[in-house]
Amino acid sequence: MIIETTAGALALGVSVYALLPPALRAAGLHRPYRGPTYRMPYGSRALIVATSHATLGETGRKTGVFSSELTAPYYAFQDAGMTVDVASIAGGAIPFDPASFAWAVIAPSDRRAQWDPVLQTKVAASRAVGSVSFAAYDIVFLAGGWGAAYDFGASEVLGERITRAWAARRVVGGVCHGPLGLLRARDEAGQPLVRGRRLTAVTDRQVKQLRITATPMHPERELRAAGAVFESRTRRLDVLADYVVADGRLVTGQNQNAGEGCAQLMMAVAGGIRLT
Repeated sequence: MIIETTAGALALGVSVYALLPPALRAAGLHRPYRGPTYRMPYGSRALIVATSHATLGETGRKTGVFSSELTAPYYAFQDAGMTVDVASIAGGAIPFDPASFAWAVIAPSDRRAQWDPVLQTKVAASRAVGSVSFAAYDIVFLAGGWGAAYDFGASEVLGERITRAWAARRVVGGVCHGPLGLLRARDEAGQPLVRGRRLTAVTDRQVKQLRITATPMHPERELRAAGAVFESRTRRLDVLADYVVADGRLVTGQNQNAGEGCAQLMMAVAGGIRLT
């Protein structure tokens, strides 16, 4: 009887382990991208910017960039023929949120990255944003994750670099907490870049549902306060939502599910040739 019970529990555990990830994909978490794809002209370049902040407040809990918010756009850009560089606020090794790699959450792009020595080298020795000319890139993508709630919106250097990229008519944007990096950027008239522009980012509702509310900046709250026309899509759990919006050369995605969709739309805006 004990052996039968143990065998039954083991079989149930194996079934849950095998079936939960695809069930979450079907529900919307890291659902495979099915939209248009693009090829960029030879010589096109993309820059992905990540946080350097590694701890969640006073909890001591490790955080950083949410991996798929870096890896999904990275491979979308690379597979489209672009040269892709990686930078962070302080430079050096980029911290990754361990939750990114949970067995039920990890995205296919994260698994690809684990076996990619080139990308691993880039994230281990990223360039500091202050040493990078953003205007030299066709696309500037701001990756999110809880760490960005601490250093993106507070970085004058990041804001200044994005201001220069915008003035050079580059395509800029990002996903989840990444758009916090737009807060200190200015448009050609010297006005806040986000003011009066449509965009999206992680919602206050998702932040509350995940019960991580102690971060100093919440994207929806901060962007609305800065005058952005904030848009989003709601699900019973917003972590399962997916939404991307373009307002001219400003392209943003709601959360971790939007990494590739946001990257593909940025390439469309940047003059990419549609493949599918």
